[in-house]
Amino acid sequence: MANSMREMLQSDMECEGLLECFHDLKEIDKDVFRLLNERGEGVTVDEIADAVDRERSTAYRSVQRLLTAGFIQKEQVNYEQGGYHHVYYPRDAEEIADEMQRTLNDWYAKMGQLIGEFGEKYGDEPAVAES
Repeated sequence: MANSMREMLQSDMECEGLLECFHDLKEIDKDVFRLLNERGEGVTVDEIADAVDRERSTAYRSVQRLLTAGFIQKEQVNYEQGGYHHVYYPRDAEEIADEMQRTLNDWYAKMGQLIGEFGEKYGDEPAVAES
């Protein structure tokens, strides 16, 4: 990923890059997110691991990062004879987009404030030499 804002603006970014940009997610996380969106039904961690050709523990960590970031949701499926397993679904894309827009607006406001403070601190006042 690009290190500076300028580099980000100049790079060819895809919409999945937002996962990385907003939440510092990894390439596997983008793969898992795409998979869940393509499937259209609940997917277990084992099915995810098989589909992305990774170990179950790696797939599980990716699922946890996506859950924490709020991109996917988890549902418990109970067995009639007892026990359960979890399946994972993508959250509604419009809800996620709205949340990212709010985050971007908050970031923009904060950066505007910091730029204003920078201008006040280093603006038209002559520098004072220390003796």
